[in-house]
Amino acid sequence: MGDGQAISLLLITLLMLISKANDLLDRSGLIAALFIGMSVSFLGHWTWLAVLMTFLIVGAVSTKWRYDEKSEKSTEEPDDGVRGWKNVLANGGIATSVAVFDFYIGGHVWSYLVMCSCVSVATADTLASEIGRLDPRTRIITTLEAVPAGTNGGMSPTGTAAAFYGALLIAIVSTILGAVNGDQTPPVFMFTVVIGVGWLGCHMDSLLGAVLENRGYLGKHSVNFISTISGVAMTLMLAQRFL
Repeated sequence: MGDGQAISLLLITLLMLISKANDLLDRSGLIAALFIGMSVSFLGHWTWLAVLMTFLIVGAVSTKWRYDEKSEKSTEEPDDGVRGWKNVLANGGIATSVAVFDFYIGGHVWSYLVMCSCVSVATADTLASEIGRLDPRTRIITTLEAVPAGTNGGMSPTGTAAAFYGALLIAIVSTILGAVNGDQTPPVFMFTVVIGVGWLGCHMDSLLGAVLENRGYLGKHSVNFISTISGVAMTLMLAQRFL
């Protein structure tokens, strides 16, 4: 077993322990997280898993943040904020697909960049939702009409700022770990794309929520999944244009 595989096993074990000890995931969520963790770390690199773990931990903290107040306003995540397999796959499924693709083609120069952008979208959206749902200054993205906090497709100043800082965090982590795993993407480009795509992808989530989820055409997890796909599309277009 190489050093990279040993680190991967350590991180996966740590992920399971943290998730179980802090009630971040239910049983189905733990199984899904185990699958994604193993796929991303062994088919990609252990640093890929570290980026995903950053999202999981920050997302869990934001979900628990002022949970009682969210509950009073009926805007809280169900089941005390414990996430299941649908949520795990909605936010991590595309990142896993990128790892599988990268493995079977023998490695692609843009794979790590694309994966990090997916995670950035998921992080930005989660923080925007969890932190912004207590802000009464919420407006629907399509018409900018005032709507109750927590409405699908709603945007608030607090949520928009939280989305930016979530994308910023993933951009910082991605750029640092990219240097560790030998990624060839220029650091400035990596940082700029990951933060920009993450923030824009969050708004794509809001748009899908307002147009399709509120009308019953899509569910929450489908919206999250499609938003991460939009992150892939934006990243590939930018990479083809500037790299």
